Amino acid sequence: MGQFAASLGQRGLSAIAEVKRRSPSAGELRPDADPAALAAAYERAGAAAVSVLVDERFGGTWSDLRAARAASAVPLLAKGFFSTEEHLRTARESGADAVLLLLRDLDDASARRLMEAATALGLDTLVEAHDAEELGRAVALDAQVIGINARDLATFRIDRGAQLELVARAPRDRVVVAESGVESRAQGAAAELAGANAILVGSALMRARDPGEKLVELVSRPLVKVCGLTREEDVAVAAEAGADMAGFVLADGSPRRAPGVLPVPETMLSVAVVVGEAPAEHAADLVQLYPHEPGKVRGRDGVLLRDGEEVARVIDLPWQEDDPTHLDRARAAEGRLVLAGGLGPENVRAAIEAVQPWAVDASSSLEISPGVKDHARVRAYVEAAR
Repeated sequence: MGQFAASLGQRGLSAIAEVKRRSPSAGELRPDADPAALAAAYERAGAAAVSVLVDERFGGTWSDLRAARAASAVPLLAKGFFSTEEHLRTARESGADAVLLLLRDLDDASARRLMEAATALGLDTLVEAHDAEELGRAVALDAQVIGINARDLATFRIDRGAQLELVARAPRDRVVVAESGVESRAQGAAAELAGANAILVGSALMRARDPGEKLVELVSRPLVKVCGLTREEDVAVAAEAGADMAGFVLADGSPRRAPGVLPVPETMLSVAVVVGEAPAEHAADLVQLYPHEPGKVRGRDGVLLRDGEEVARVIDLPWQEDDPTHLDRARAAEGRLVLAGGLGPENVRAAIEAVQPWAVDASSSLEISPGVKDHARVRAYVEAAR
């Protein structure tokens, strides 16, 4: 495993930040893009790697790769339509640490030959698949870094749902990269929870006023959840404020019981909050499950589930009780942590600094009355948390 693969395989969600001036599907993105300046900015913003388009259809050249190499020490991915060993040698000579291989354009024999040639040159390979058949081929070829592209390169259509299904099916002993279609933290988190080690982001960065700042936004944690939502107007305010997750309580007996999982924009993930057992069918992206506790609406700590699989722990206060050891308990927890209980605009930043959670969750402190949000407090909480 080379420097590129090792960098992507580190703990948490990594990002490959892309340099491309145009896209066949979107047209001109940033015609005057300076690959050296962008690579340096991406490195400062924490990119695990930088992808540089070297194909003229994307406004790229090999000179762009050389410029990025001169300006940055971060691992570089040469991205183009490579089919010969000469392409790989040029990539290596231009400063690449890895190359893209598209299974759409390569049969197994050609892909294997190029993978072996890349290894001999000291290059990692990002082997890209966009459907189940290609994913199976990538696994059979023993590709160590597998890209799952949400964009069909024939139609340019983005299908994030299909991408996430493939990410979830990829072997966990490989480095899995979710490519294309990530424009918000929630979309990146969806890929992360499905099993992706990294996201590859191009268009969203190139369209941004400050690409480095946008990259920081996409991968920064914690995510921010507003829970106890019962009205569409409150969902809209939470989304406008920049919340990443919207929680809908479906437990009987709760004063914040929602009429169901309300629609959320693509910039958010919906979370069904339930007690006892996860529903067989629900419309939410995730389920937040708490145990039953006699005499109370729910038990204390819960779990966050994706398709029935635990992806995070929820550390909460006792139901309607105080606990001075709450943050100490949370700080000792391992893995992804959703910190809940007693959070609001006044204390969420201090709690984040103390615990460093994956997500924060607030509900009752943001209300005018049970289930009705105070819009000013929602905005203040999200701003303080982000």
